[in-house]
Amino acid sequence: MKKWQLVGSTIVGASLLLGACGGGNGSSDKHKDVEGKVKGDGSSTVGPIIEKLNEKFAKDYPNVTVSNSTAGTGGGFEKFIAGSTDFSNASRPIEPEEKQKLKEKGIKYNEFKIAQDGVTITVNKDNDFVKELDKKQLKEIYSGKAKTWKDVNSKWPAKKIKAFSPDQSHGTFDFFTEEIMDKGDIKADKNADTNTIVKSVENNKQGIGYFGYNFYEQNKDKLKEVKIKDENGKLTEPTKKTIQNGSYALSRPLFTYTNAEKLKDNKGLQAFTKFLLKDEGKSAESAGFVALPKKDYKDQQDKLDKILEKDNKDKDSKKDDKKKDDK
Repeated sequence: MKKWQLVGSTIVGASLLLGACGGGNGSSDKHKDVEGKVKGDGSSTVGPIIEKLNEKFAKDYPNVTVSNSTAGTGGGFEKFIAGSTDFSNASRPIEPEEKQKLKEKGIKYNEFKIAQDGVTITVNKDNDFVKELDKKQLKEIYSGKAKTWKDVNSKWPAKKIKAFSPDQSHGTFDFFTEEIMDKGDIKADKNADTNTIVKSVENNKQGIGYFGYNFYEQNKDKLKEVKIKDENGKLTEPTKKTIQNGSYALSRPLFTYTNAEKLKDNKGLQAFTKFLLKDEGKSAESAGFVALPKKDYKDQQDKLDKILEKDNKDKDSKKDDKKKDDK
């Protein structure tokens, strides 16, 4: 288990700063000619995937330094819009207002899906009555309308609910707000650190919380998963199969966004993005998430190849134009 160092409100994985020191035992000579610095930020859900990936990448590319922070999806996009990062990780799609800000800054971007996740609802291990919830009941809990479990289901005890949620910097918060709250306010104890939410549910007998599937997988001996009814009344639960095929009611894709101009010029970023897609979700699986179908990775590798091919043609065209001007 990697240790995480808290820096201000941003969690930084110490093992993500591997590129500069990756030339030790087991490193490959074949990519020593590729150099560069690559900087990312964003989703704390995606962070463990990048960490696992970078452990492998650093061995093959010892002269590329990749650093990644986890300020949350929203916080990551703020830095991406400011132009201070090369890639931005997200546990939700980029929002229209973020697209507009990037447009105003003249920043073009590329979107890549890298894994699949299922937002998992959990209650305290000693809770012996909450086995399933529908989206309406979840909204009642997280809007504050339901104060006790009896308010949710008349057969349940009149014990006060203690609801926990990621804060507004998280894409998981945005996803839950969209899917469950109809964009209404979430009234719960909010925290930037997902591990704190896990601990809060573990320590509160009337606790309920939600977070990415990998956090549940890592703590399933301490928490109880709740099944979710979809709009058709079908009971669903998060498993690798239901998350990958999207049949789980709270399935979602995970993304990495690259700055198009920086991708064009930064060989390290090119190598890292290629490595990410060719990994085909192995790092995501080892981090507790679910890989996309292999065809999806192949389609995105083709997409990246076309982007880089076009960039090279544009560069060659500019060189030819410059030669003509010099003559």
